[in-house]
Amino acid sequence: MIIWIASYPKSGNTWLRALISSYYFSKEGFFDQNSLTLIQQFPQKKYFKNFNYNPEIVTDTGRFWIPAQKIINNDKKIKFFKTHNVLGAINNSKFTDKKNTLGCIYVVRDPRNVITSLQNHFEMSKEESLDFMLNEKKFIYDYSVKNDYSNFQFISSWEKNYQSWLNQNNFSVILIKYEDLIKDTLETFKKVVEFIELITKTQKGYNEKKAKISIQSTSFEKMKKIERKDGFIESISSKNESQKIPFFHLGPENNWKKIFDENYQKKLNLTFKQNLKELNYL
Repeated sequence: MIIWIASYPKSGNTWLRALISSYYFSKEGFFDQNSLTLIQQFPQKKYFKNFNYNPEIVTDTGRFWIPAQKIINNDKKIKFFKTHNVLGAINNSKFTDKKNTLGCIYVVRDPRNVITSLQNHFEMSKEESLDFMLNEKKFIYDYSVKNDYSNFQFISSWEKNYQSWLNQNNFSVILIKYEDLIKDTLETFKKVVEFIELITKTQKGYNEKKAKISIQSTSFEKMKKIERKDGFIESISSKNESQKIPFFHLGPENNWKKIFDENYQKKLNLTFKQNLKELNYL
């Protein structure tokens, strides 16, 4: 069965996966970026190799989301998967169902700070980033490969993305705020571990010492240092230069109040007003 680590892009998914992989896939809790490969992305091209689809049609792999998950779950083991996909359907094909999903850890981030991270990651202006977040038909894929949408993820809008996962009753979901991970990493990560223990019905108990090591070894500065020295497996190539875009950009220092002028701040507050209230960001 699958436990999803779901989020809208640039919302803290990678950090949470680093914490989980360090805690569950290492002996003492020390981070190794290769352990991130143990939490794969879905949808992803390799999971559709047994199916006949047209890679040049954007939505075509959607027909095989659930059939691919059935194959993944054949061994009846618990697995973590990262996704940015909205929890919905395309052409009547659902993203997942309760037969294949055990639960979800959903990471949400203040949308006013998501904008600046999108700007850096996809090399866009602030207005392009905002349009990106408001587009209910938005999808992402491997932009480096032409005419191949095999890795297509239907992310929809920032609002629809988080609401789709939270407003359903098919399986258990825990909401984790990126800001809480920053403010009180240990207590917030403890909630994640306890949620995983609950839905998997394991009796191992929370290992605080191991959790602390996982947190220390995945700090923003340490991750940034790893990227500078060895590169980072999830960084993507720049569209304009023959180099990688730094994956770890501003992190905790990403503050929309310091980056945007007063008029643009008002625009963002008005645009996301209902969501900010719903998620207690106001």
